[in-house]
Amino acid sequence: MKVALHRLWFAPLLVLLVYAAPAAAQGYPARAIRIIVPYSPGGSTDVVFRLLAPRLSEDLGQPVVVENRPGASSTIGLDIAAKSPPDGYTWGVANIAYGANPSLIKKMPFDSGKDLIPVSQVTIVTMVLSLHPSVPARSVEQLVALARSRPGEINFGSAGNGSANHLATAKFMHSTGIKLTHVPYKGGGPAVVSLVSGETSMLFATIPSAIQHIQAGRLRGLAVSRGQRSSALPDIPTVAEAGVPGYEAIEWNGVMLPTGTPPAVIQRIHQTLAKVLAIPAIRERIVGLGAEPVGSSPKEFSAFIKSELGTWARVIKEVGIKIE
Repeated sequence: MKVALHRLWFAPLLVLLVYAAPAAAQGYPARAIRIIVPYSPGGSTDVVFRLLAPRLSEDLGQPVVVENRPGASSTIGLDIAAKSPPDGYTWGVANIAYGANPSLIKKMPFDSGKDLIPVSQVTIVTMVLSLHPSVPARSVEQLVALARSRPGEINFGSAGNGSANHLATAKFMHSTGIKLTHVPYKGGGPAVVSLVSGETSMLFATIPSAIQHIQAGRLRGLAVSRGQRSSALPDIPTVAEAGVPGYEAIEWNGVMLPTGTPPAVIQRIHQTLAKVLAIPAIRERIVGLGAEPVGSSPKEFSAFIKSELGTWARVIKEVGIKIE
C-alpha cells in the first residue's frame, strides 16, 4: 500500500518534469538578453556580435545588448557568464583564448570544461600580419630578416596575454626562429589603435579590425594567417605562401551558456543563431569583414572546444608560450 501511495504522489511530479523544459522554451525570452564580449569595443569579436545583435533581437522578439567586459585574456567576461543564472539571458562569447587559457593560467576563476555549455560556433576569423608603415619590410621574408638582425627590438601588440594575436605571433616566432617583444593591450581595438599610431610595429590583427586601415594605407598587410587566402584581401598571400611552410593560426568565436541552462532554451538559442547566420545579407557582411560564418550545432561546437583545449595544451608546451 505504501508503494502504491508513493507512486500516486510521484506521478504528477513526473508530468511536471516532462513538460517543464518545453514550457521554459515557450516562455523564452521574456526580457532583454545580454551578450558578454570579453574584449574591448572595436575588436573582431565585438564587430561580429554587434552586427548580429539587431537580427538576433528581431528573431527573439526581445532586445539583445552587447556588453564589453575585457580583461585577463577573456576570463573576466566569461567568469561573469559562467556565474550568471542559467536561464538563457546571459550569453558568453568564447574565442581561441578559451582553449589556451587553462594551459596558460595557473588559477582559472571557472572550470572551462564544466561551467559553460557550448551552443554554437559563430565564425572563423582569419588574421592578417600587419605592420606600421614605418617598418622597413614589405614581405614576410624581409620582416624575418629584419627581426633576425635586431633580435627583440621589434615589438608586437596583442589583445592581451593568451589572446589570438599573442598565440599567433608566438607560433610565428617559433616557426621562424625570431625574437619579438610583446606589448599586451586590453582588447583588439586598442591593439589596432596602437599599431596605427606607431606605438607598436606589428600585429597579427583580425581582418575585421584591420581591413579598413590596410585599404586606406594606414597599415601594411603582409600575409594572412589561415591556410588559404581571404576573399576580403585576395591579393595578400598566406604566411605559408610567403615563406613559412605549414604555418596556420585562426581566431574563432562562439556562444556559451552557464551550465544548467534548460536544453530547450539552448536549442532555441542555437536555432536563432543558425537562422541569423544563414541570412544572405548577414553572411555577405561577415565575409566582407574577413570572417567565415559557421553556425554549428551544440554537439559539433562541444567537440571543437574539446579539440581546441587539447591542441593548445600541446602547442603551449612545445612552443613555450608564457604570460608576461
